Amino acid sequence: MEAQTRIITLSTGHHVWTRRVGTSPIRMLLLHGGPGASHEYFEVFEPHLTKAGIELYFYDQLGSYFSDQPDDPSLWTLDRFRAEVEEVRRALGLEDFYLLGQSWGGMLALEYALAHPHVLKGLIVSNMTASIPSYVRHIQWLRRQLPKEIQEQLEAHEEQGDYESEAYQELLIEHLYKKHLCRLDPWPDAVVRTFAHMNQQVYNTMQGPNEFVVTGNFKDWDRWAHLGQVRVPTLVIGARYDTMDPADIEEMARRVPRARSAICPDGSHMSMWDDSNAYFGAIVGFVQDVEAGRF
Repeated sequence: MEAQTRIITLSTGHHVWTRRVGTSPIRMLLLHGGPGASHEYFEVFEPHLTKAGIELYFYDQLGSYFSDQPDDPSLWTLDRFRAEVEEVRRALGLEDFYLLGQSWGGMLALEYALAHPHVLKGLIVSNMTASIPSYVRHIQWLRRQLPKEIQEQLEAHEEQGDYESEAYQELLIEHLYKKHLCRLDPWPDAVVRTFAHMNQQVYNTMQGPNEFVVTGNFKDWDRWAHLGQVRVPTLVIGARYDTMDPADIEEMARRVPRARSAICPDGSHMSMWDDSNAYFGAIVGFVQDVEAGRF
């Protein structure tokens, strides 16, 4: 498979990594999650989508593993990342393309679609609800389903600010991450690498200590009232066991004028891995329908 890696210099002077795979007039730019993760867990996209005739653009956002990682917390804001996506889009020469964002990348993709609808052919918001308060509400509900003693142990660590301890991390992995982030056992190598390469400064600045404690600078983000302004064909995709409420995914699709939703029945937050047939089936079907004028 033909691939081309390009390093793009941003207006700040920093460098970000991109990689094109495949050759097709149907193009898709991928925005990974985190914030501060990497494109590595997206490696599963290549075999599924290039054979469907989609040209893929992988991209590590600034601060992520394959790109520059400046030690500057002032850079880690939603507004700057949105502007970065536009710089990358221009450098790659993408017009009339599909934008897919997953998790934090879904938030970023939605923000981009509201600001730059004229360059998009389609939008895919993957595993992301329309507001952080909605996410927090669901994540707290998931925690309340745990045995009482597990909840109490988590709370005890959190009250002490003991987020880095091995005991606390093991509780998160065993009782929450394995159930709601990725349900495969063991986790795929690409997923393990992504977590190993997480930029904690970016993540902590924007999200907070972990998936279940949100104290970062995007904690009040809410776009429910603006979904009616999204004008491009849109797929909102989630999963039954996701950290995002499937009901929110369906409600988002109702509020976006030209949208559909898909819920992966066996998937979690990384449903591209643990329910890949449903996940990529929904994406390919959406792209085919937009290309054929059926959407």
